[in-house]
Amino acid sequence: MGKIHLIPYQIEEIQDTATDIPEGVSMIQAPYAWEEAEKGHGNVVAIIDTGCQVDHPDLKERIIDGRNFTSDYSGDKDNYGDNNGHGTHVAGTIAASSNQEEGISGVAPNAKLLILKVLSEDGSGDYQWIIDGINYAVNWEGPNGEKVRVISMSLGGPEDVPELYKSVKKAVDSGIPVVCAAGNEGDGRPVTDEFAYPGAYNEVTQVGAINFDKKIAPFSNTNDEIDLVAPGVKILSTYTDSKYARLSGTSMATPHISGALALVINIAEKQFDRRLSETELYAQLVRRTVPLGYPKSAEGNGLIALAILQQFEQLFQTFNRHYASN
Repeated sequence: MGKIHLIPYQIEEIQDTATDIPEGVSMIQAPYAWEEAEKGHGNVVAIIDTGCQVDHPDLKERIIDGRNFTSDYSGDKDNYGDNNGHGTHVAGTIAASSNQEEGISGVAPNAKLLILKVLSEDGSGDYQWIIDGINYAVNWEGPNGEKVRVISMSLGGPEDVPELYKSVKKAVDSGIPVVCAAGNEGDGRPVTDEFAYPGAYNEVTQVGAINFDKKIAPFSNTNDEIDLVAPGVKILSTYTDSKYARLSGTSMATPHISGALALVINIAEKQFDRRLSETELYAQLVRRTVPLGYPKSAEGNGLIALAILQQFEQLFQTFNRHYASN
């Protein structure tokens, strides 16, 4: 087995402070779902990436546990700090939460994060590290019996490795949605397929990227396994050295969906009054999408829009009132 890599990403800007709800979080309508979903409270999202700056002011309260599977830090299993920047950025989009005047909010600011460092400083890792990270996430139990509800992976490689597929399938079969970046080898043409694994596996939720004009990012891979799209261009989130950065890539779209699932789980499981299967959670996620008019190979089911069901409900009520009064 060769190496697996971070999905390449572009650093657009690094800044010392940030004080807003990032545009991506707003674009997927996360703030509208916060109250009903308790901001993702009670859910643990496993981030399989380059680690995380554990003392970042917007993240330190969110991290429940972690582990290092790489040879970085002399292979110290308990040091899952981020010596790349990518993992910290992903973590912020999922669950950044700030009680101070400065700082940003992620999609699910009350969710907890399990940080699994499987990629080293240069953004690459052994397939075995990734496989071990996925298996660890499936079997992990928190101090109060918490279990991982979502796995987020913004990494990929050109090889379809059977052992990697097996670990992904094990996670999905145990009820955990696995959210993966589509990859950034796109050529801007939906008719040509580009595949990165594990994103291209049918069992995962594969995420493509759009910009803030709701246009498919030209770098976003297109293929018949794309499930949905999320903002992935100039995305503001947390960064190493307690800073913030705007990054671009399907890597940045993926955590929007991982965070969205932490919200959807709470809303849907409250309605059904039971734990939902991975298939049911996927169905609940897809119910909250809006087509953008691109081929399925580019956008899948469309853009995640967390408030769309309430908006439909309000529309029907208005419609019914109108007819009742006539």
